[in-house]
Amino acid sequence: MPSWLETQHSLKRRLIDEDDFEWKLPTSSRNKTSVEEHGGHQLVLKYVGGVDVSFLKEDPSVACGSLVVLDLQSLQIVYQDYSLVRLRVPYIAGFLAFREVPILLPLIEKMKNNQSPYYPQVIMVDGNGMLHPRGFGLACHLGVLANLPTIGVGKNLHYVDGLNEEEVTRLLQAGRRRGEDFVKLMGNSGSIWGAAMRSPRGSQDPIYISVGHRVSLDTAINIAKITRQYHLPEPVRQADLRSRDYIRQHKSTLLNLADSSWKSRAAIDLFNDLAISGVLWFPVFKDGLESFCRWHLTDMHTTDQCDMFRSFLIKQVYYENLALTEQQLFAMRLEDFLISNGKRLLKFLNN
Repeated sequence: MPSWLETQHSLKRRLIDEDDFEWKLPTSSRNKTSVEEHGGHQLVLKYVGGVDVSFLKEDPSVACGSLVVLDLQSLQIVYQDYSLVRLRVPYIAGFLAFREVPILLPLIEKMKNNQSPYYPQVIMVDGNGMLHPRGFGLACHLGVLANLPTIGVGKNLHYVDGLNEEEVTRLLQAGRRRGEDFVKLMGNSGSIWGAAMRSPRGSQDPIYISVGHRVSLDTAINIAKITRQYHLPEPVRQADLRSRDYIRQHKSTLLNLADSSWKSRAAIDLFNDLAISGVLWFPVFKDGLESFCRWHLTDMHTTDQCDMFRSFLIKQVYYENLALTEQQLFAMRLEDFLISNGKRLLKFLNN
């Protein structure tokens, strides 16, 4: 099974960093639905999505993913959905996507499968895109897997290719004197990594716009400017506010979720090992393993047993015994996973 790094590099080969869509940007912010300049028949950008993941303060492993869609003309929300989850994948710098995409992608796919009339034409992601140590951040990862145009909206600067906050501040100040509200970020190599954008309301902290997937940097900047009323573009701002509000409304449920911890420390350690190795990429498979660990691994305490199970899971369950493709594994329900494979795993462990 490929590691997270290998998976990241593999997905990056599918990245498109230029405009690849049928719609056009509106002719002006005051007439956001005008199509006259595009011949009267060209689709114009109408629905912009925003995604974010918020966490329970009492237990940061419990999270709420949010997807909101705004009408570009009014910047009013026309669709919203949420997902409450217990995270089993640890946060590792540079690999945020492996923690958050399994929360966000099902929300997008659910909307698509339900044939929602508000399905977004582009999604703004609370996280960086190509402004990333390996040029493939959360917005890129999500965009490639969802096959949607995405834009990265970061609050923090990745120190890549010689970029640093002092230089960004200097560039923004120089840009302000020229009447510009953003500057493109060029690294020492000459590569353009994204853009820093000043707040329209006087905040000293810029936001960082970068290409996610299937959009150019110029398009990403223009959409950010059109949708920005406060510090953050409205799709990301609303996704953030509403996910936090959803957590407050469902705090008791989340606390119960946080309390449903595994009985075996060895099972937790095993799960984290598998997550880091990249095995637990697919959320349903992850949930299936979690339930299996709760079901049987309470007596698994020795290193040898954990190593044996890890080897079996990676080499036999994922590839040989189950013979499942990634798509089949992703679509498999938790109940089906346990019914189909629980006895086989139990028999192996008892041998």
